[in-house]
Amino acid sequence: MVEVRELHEMAEFEQVDALFEDIWHFGTGAPPITVELMRALSHAGGYVAGAFEGGRLVGGSVGFLASGNALHSHVTGAAAGRGIGFALKLHQRRWALERGLERITWTYDPLMRRNAHFNLAKLGARPREYLPCFYGVMDDAINRGDESDRLLTVWPLSDPRVEAVARPDAVARPSDGPPPGAVVALADVGGRPVAGPVDAGTVLVAVPADIAGLRGADPGTAKAWRHAVRDVLGGLMAEGRAVTGFAGKSYYVVEKK
Repeated sequence: MVEVRELHEMAEFEQVDALFEDIWHFGTGAPPITVELMRALSHAGGYVAGAFEGGRLVGGSVGFLASGNALHSHVTGAAAGRGIGFALKLHQRRWALERGLERITWTYDPLMRRNAHFNLAKLGARPREYLPCFYGVMDDAINRGDESDRLLTVWPLSDPRVEAVARPDAVARPSDGPPPGAVVALADVGGRPVAGPVDAGTVLVAVPADIAGLRGADPGTAKAWRHAVRDVLGGLMAEGRAVTGFAGKSYYVVEKK
């Protein structure tokens, strides 16, 4: 059973700091949040929360108020595969609704297939803007050697799609397949990106199965994926097309408005 609660004590912030270091291995690089800033945000009414399992911290999340009546979730880290990230998001949603907020925003790496599926298919969030090299050069163990492209993602808290997944009795849906008639604008062919036509009403943009592993095993192919997704997905979004889902745990679904 996962319990999520707000954090207020220095010892708790130090536990979150240690958890984030264990996930990202920042080394000599600057972490995205410090113990002192967590303390300040918590004291000023910002969002600092921890997820506990059997009394042990297994997830943490830090956010701040943003324009547009929103909470911006700056950094969230959790042990994978046990529903901890989902529990943190539901706690964020309750916290934001209690304060009259309408949406939660965050950024994530568009090449992280697992995160794309979680954000779009499981939570019902939607990317709003493609941000090339948003954080500049990053030196943690997960991002090292790559450019920090991000998708700014919006979670409209009272949208029927979001309310459906947030209900206590919600049943997990099977992964949606590609929409009928969709054209593949970026395919995975033998592990490499191959561009296709982009002029259809609905197109699919593939992402690699494991970009984190690819960065270490084949940096050249990882870079090819980064630039291909930036050109195709980023280009389509810049034209005003909308990302409406993540199909088959493999493809962004992009539609003309």
